[in-house]
Amino acid sequence: MKKLFFNLLIVSLLYSVVSLSGCSKKGTKAPEPSKKTKLAFVTNGASDFWAFTRKGCEKADAELENFEVDFRLVSDATSAEQRRIIDDLVVRGAKGIAISPIDPVNQKPMLDELCEKITVITCDSDIPGSKRLCYLGTDNVAAGRQAGEMIKQILPEGGKIMIFVGKADTQNSKERVQGIKEALAGSKIEIVDIRTDNNDKIVAKSNVSDALVKYPDLACCVGLWNYNGPAILNAVTDAGKLGAVKIVCFDEDEETLSGVKDGHIYGTVVQQPYEFGYQSIKLLADIVNGDKSKIPPSKMIIVPTLIIKKDNVAEFTKRVHELLGK
Repeated sequence: MKKLFFNLLIVSLLYSVVSLSGCSKKGTKAPEPSKKTKLAFVTNGASDFWAFTRKGCEKADAELENFEVDFRLVSDATSAEQRRIIDDLVVRGAKGIAISPIDPVNQKPMLDELCEKITVITCDSDIPGSKRLCYLGTDNVAAGRQAGEMIKQILPEGGKIMIFVGKADTQNSKERVQGIKEALAGSKIEIVDIRTDNNDKIVAKSNVSDALVKYPDLACCVGLWNYNGPAILNAVTDAGKLGAVKIVCFDEDEETLSGVKDGHIYGTVVQQPYEFGYQSIKLLADIVNGDKSKIPPSKMIIVPTLIIKKDNVAEFTKRVHELLGK
């Protein structure tokens, strides 16, 4: 009896093996890993600003037959979270990464270590003196000067202004503030403070609301990051100070462009984040393929900024919608 049971068991097991083998031949076999070279783009936060960059990365991905692109949003805007994402990308075999650093001082050792392993460029924000091969993005000092010139246009007699930004110690923030200060030098315009929100939109708006109460004579609010424009606009609106408090900001958030169109925001300095994504991935692909000819001696590739005011906002908004496929 035991021998019969043992034989039946062997037959059952053999049948199972044959059945599983048959299923594998019918197409249920796990797909082989992609043989394409992996590239990646890592943001410094989860702002809507990065939607344009994602689109640019997707266009580059479609054009590069032998590469695949992994676009990573950093939901928790900390250097630790960026490090976790980068480590994961390296484990997954990424050969090139474009990154917008969050902490230019403390992230330098991490970036230099990464540069010893794979191809690395910085985009949008830089870490000067690091081993990255190239920075691609805005000349933020020049962009700051553009914002400063607009501030002088709306405050010809001078006045108090306040600057709002996610983090004051990122390289792009520091350089924009530098540019604004250079443009305002010799004027009667006073920067009373710089308020940070750590990438929190709720805090961004409350910072403006608090400032309007603390400084009732505040003449202008300046937003340096993408979401700061809408935060300022909403806070000024709630305070009933539209028109009395001028607004100058950065980037092409939908609310910002609507504010410019309605005349509530004087102007915005817009970058070209779509080009950040597209050009970064194309550059990484070239470098990984052994071609470094597109890296200039300065190791800086500057994507020009644009000034958007009421007279050109309609045309620019149309272009934005085209890029996003709206």
